[in-house]
Amino acid sequence: MSSDVETLALPRALEQAQAAAAQQHLPYAGGVAPPVAWQLVQQREAVLVDVRSGEERKFVGHVPDSLHVPWATGTALTRNPRFVRELEARLARDGGKDAVVLLLCRSGKRSALAAEAATKAGFSHVFNVLEGFEGEIDAAQHRGAADGWRFHQLPWVQD
Repeated sequence: MSSDVETLALPRALEQAQAAAAQQHLPYAGGVAPPVAWQLVQQREAVLVDVRSGEERKFVGHVPDSLHVPWATGTALTRNPRFVRELEARLARDGGKDAVVLLLCRSGKRSALAAEAATKAGFSHVFNVLEGFEGEIDAAQHRGAADGWRFHQLPWVQD
């Protein structure tokens, strides 16, 4: 990945996500579906960062080789005041604030907030992974029945 923002050519899927985000007036680069995110990561066109708590990763599972920078910590999900600094440090070798970053949480809501914070802090290409790892909660109060990383049968592991 290039660290020169002027010459960075985003993959077509991310260009489309940016165009949709601009139309929706999103405060970050845009959102991509889990299968698209996985394809971008496999092609080394983006870095996947899991923003869930350590407890969520351990007990629910996580994407192999994803980076971990919690947006919130503990079972009470207390906001991590060092999120932006930790994100920049973890992405230092991938281009820092110019890296193409895909943020993943449980359902896509916290990762959207994290994407907004990262964008406000000067990150150039931060995208939200729509649907998240587990997906939206359904009428039976369950996740993963209709959407999410695991629903799409994408790679994940559990400790």
